[in-house]
Amino acid sequence: MKERGGSRAAVDERYAQWKSLIPVLYDWFANHNLVWPSLSCRWGPQFEQATYKNRQRLYLSEQTDGSVPNTLVIANCEVVKPRVAAAEHISQFNEEARSPFVKKYKTIIHPGEVNRIRELPQNSRIIATHTDSPDVLIWDVESQPNRHAVLGATDSRPDLILRGHEENAEFALAMCPAEPYVLSGGKDKSVVWWSIQDHISGLGDSSKSETSPGASGSKHSKTANEKDSPKVDPRGVFHGHDSTVEDVQFCPSSAQEFCSVGDDACLILWDARTGTSPAVKVEKAHGGDVHCVDWNLHDVNYILTGSADNSVRMWDRRNLGSGGAGSPIHKFEGHKAAVLCVQWSPDKSSVFGSSAEDGFLNVWDHEKVGKKKNPNSPGGLFFQHAGHRDKIVDFHWNSSDPWTIVSVSDDGESTGGGGTLQIWRMSDLIYRPEEEVLSELENFKSHLASCTPRG
Repeated sequence: MKERGGSRAAVDERYAQWKSLIPVLYDWFANHNLVWPSLSCRWGPQFEQATYKNRQRLYLSEQTDGSVPNTLVIANCEVVKPRVAAAEHISQFNEEARSPFVKKYKTIIHPGEVNRIRELPQNSRIIATHTDSPDVLIWDVESQPNRHAVLGATDSRPDLILRGHEENAEFALAMCPAEPYVLSGGKDKSVVWWSIQDHISGLGDSSKSETSPGASGSKHSKTANEKDSPKVDPRGVFHGHDSTVEDVQFCPSSAQEFCSVGDDACLILWDARTGTSPAVKVEKAHGGDVHCVDWNLHDVNYILTGSADNSVRMWDRRNLGSGGAGSPIHKFEGHKAAVLCVQWSPDKSSVFGSSAEDGFLNVWDHEKVGKKKNPNSPGGLFFQHAGHRDKIVDFHWNSSDPWTIVSVSDDGESTGGGGTLQIWRMSDLIYRPEEEVLSELENFKSHLASCTPRG
């Protein structure tokens, strides 16, 4: 097993220490051992609210060894509300078991493995997926038939196929918060931009049927898919990268502005109103491949990037310069291996998470930089999730329950499964204002004192 964070024994020791601290660090924690590795996990819409927990869709993938088809899984997840779970309950989980909080709702047989999943903000039924092909696949998850993933089963038919890449586009994928637009990057070094505005209204049409039952074997079914699914051509193809585009992101306030990062170590800002050349290009944004990028929902001047150089960098788009000499506002250096995913919190504008090949998911607050109380802790780092034993390939903040995170790791060799999905919420005592927390603890102390029998 590849251990980025040290030897197997060291990882086991670290994990045991973390497990003993769960009741102190977490308000809620659920561990779900996967049958197959998953490369992407995303929250879908919340669909039911109850007294102690809410129910919500969860999207994940199953990357198989070929003995059964690759699938896109739509699960129903029960999210326990804050301050409901008992401390002893959240620490009593079986690492090798499926979580009772996560139940499979629907399976879509995906043509190829699912590398990335993104949901459309304007329509909770629509998601996009990337696989090892030049196409982006669009799915209406509610109208897609539930499939049984057995060897020889035909692929499910995408509701739309977005064409425009000339080579495989495997990871860079984004949906626009402002309009039903899709963005993708690939090995052809290009960023491709589509509108699916005209097609969304037609999705969910019950007249669609699956490919004929007689079409067995993936080659045949792929041809059927290609023939039957409507195709959409791009609105624009943007050139400026010198290598594979690894991630893309829309500006939250503009459907015409977006950014991209890639293996050329560049961060590029684009503006579709001014053409298909870079609006701003930062040539050496990092000292290695840039794997991920995210744009702040609350303050659109701030952009995060994460890289193979183990760092996360924060940029101010007003201060990038045109000569590619822009320097980041801050470098966050707390990971010991390549950073794979960065994402701003949907709740607090200064907070973000980063996950890496070292098996850690770090939560940062850039407003805490320079105010650190622990000299051994990197500036801005205030929480470290250490529940995964190997690289954390993806995570997603829950916008319906903002401090709840789903994370997925490729650690199947150490857990006896295909990987680990975890859903967790840190204790609110960790992120709430210090005065507030101290005041609550003081009340708690006086309450305890009044309960103590005197004798």
